[in-house]
Amino acid sequence: MPRIKIDLPEHFAFATEILIYINHINYGNHLDNSALLALVSEARVRFFKSLGYSELDVEGVGIIVADAAVQYRAEAFHGETMVINMAANDFNKYGCDLVWRLSDKASGREVARGKHGIMFFDYAARKPTAAPAAFVAKVGG
Repeated sequence: MPRIKIDLPEHFAFATEILIYINHINYGNHLDNSALLALVSEARVRFFKSLGYSELDVEGVGIIVADAAVQYRAEAFHGETMVINMAANDFNKYGCDLVWRLSDKASGREVARGKHGIMFFDYAARKPTAAPAAFVAKVGG
């Protein structure tokens, strides 16, 4: 089976720092894969907040995560500060990909990279909706 390969953009529009706590660590004494997704989810919330949005209100509609892909590159450990870079790309009628990279702040070591496919969603109507033009323009789509 072919391995997942995620190409990163040349420029990331957003960066945030998150400390790895003991509850992010698994029995292997490194960052747990489920905790990684939680850290990236926190970064996604911060990304939208930096643009003046929430995940439930992007120009009047919400988002849902349609898919996710991760490439692990190195271990991460308790007490390290991770820098999570994020950018939006690969736009389509209903959404885009949020591509991200997680790296150790002190060493620059890349820990993981990935993408979350997001779809814009009208929670009142319970159906997908078109990507808001103002959001697409804001993030360079």
